[in-house]
Amino acid sequence: MVRSDNLYLSVPTFFRCPISLDVMKSPVSLCTGMTYDRSSIQTWLDNGNNTCPATMQVLQTKDFVPNHTLQRLIQIWSESRSTAQPSSISPQLAVQHLNQIGQDSNPTATLARLYDFVKESQKNKDLIVGAGCVRILADFVVSNTEKMDRLEAGVKILRLALADGKEMGQEAEKILLDSGFLIGILRLLQKGRLSSRVDSARMLEAITKGERLKPKISVTEKEGMLFELLRLIGWEAEKEAIDAGLSCLISLVAVKPVRSQIVRLGAVPLFGKLLQQPGNSVAVVEKLLKLLEAMSTCTEGRAAICEDPTCVPAMVGKILKVSETATERAVVVLWTVCHMFKIRTAQEKVSKSNGMAKILLLMQSNCAPAVRQMAGDLLKIFRLSSNTKGCLTSYDTKTTHIMPF
Repeated sequence: MVRSDNLYLSVPTFFRCPISLDVMKSPVSLCTGMTYDRSSIQTWLDNGNNTCPATMQVLQTKDFVPNHTLQRLIQIWSESRSTAQPSSISPQLAVQHLNQIGQDSNPTATLARLYDFVKESQKNKDLIVGAGCVRILADFVVSNTEKMDRLEAGVKILRLALADGKEMGQEAEKILLDSGFLIGILRLLQKGRLSSRVDSARMLEAITKGERLKPKISVTEKEGMLFELLRLIGWEAEKEAIDAGLSCLISLVAVKPVRSQIVRLGAVPLFGKLLQQPGNSVAVVEKLLKLLEAMSTCTEGRAAICEDPTCVPAMVGKILKVSETATERAVVVLWTVCHMFKIRTAQEKVSKSNGMAKILLLMQSNCAPAVRQMAGDLLKIFRLSSNTKGCLTSYDTKTTHIMPF
């Protein structure tokens, strides 16, 4: 919104992309007549969807046409806006909007104004949370689980309002663990736009953050939730979606039975495949390895790690290549399957991947004492020696190395 003197001027609703809720930069129209920002609808289509996000009509063609008229109108509006003093709605009006959401027969514009207000500053987030937005928006979500646009907007605002990194209080946690609210989140993960599925994963992460097991158990007991989180990671090739799904799963695997559950859902091959993809951020690689470390603590996880053709070689490839944290987590998993549980298939995969050369280089680096100890344990289970070129070859000895097999 903008303010001129004492008048508050709303952003015209048709200037906003129905997917992102932000003012469109490059509006394009589908064959259904609906208009979206180019980047948002392109992502939607690239992810395999064949429907119009707003109407859910099946698209006869995925081509879209630039909406030059609307783009010009947005440009004129933006230019006139630049001469006015930028501001959101007043705090009093924001609270008024919040309290009226449930009674509004068409709350689209009100939700957009609230989103702009919350997005503006941490002070506004604190204000809206203090005004009871958790209870109000949670009730709004519960009562609108069949109205996708309202469901998406409610979760988007709530997620943004709570995105301060703080551990959630028990009162807010109790409200958001209500079965109806979790049903709304699950529906978004199943049917929502990509940005809404990301918001849902971040919302679940916020609810389950911290040491308390009760919220984690409540979320994972909701049938289909873990499957949808893995689907978000596996079916959407968007970095933000992958990161959101991984972060949420890291919070949930603190519950030990969850580790076996996601293994049975195919998590290990998925993580191995993602580890091999080029261009992953350091954070994504570290999160993948953290999850694999959790998987290695259960029998099903170790079996899946050792049986998968890509997982062990991918972990070997990350040693000394990404970060100290990534190296340490990769070594922990390899130490677990190769040394602690002495799984022969894992040992063979490490050897074929030139893993022991990596381990030797690691021992010569300035790694942490615990990592050095694990690397030494790994070396002891292989019959290795160095030739004059520094390559590693096998040789027979009964005195130099300790051989447990």
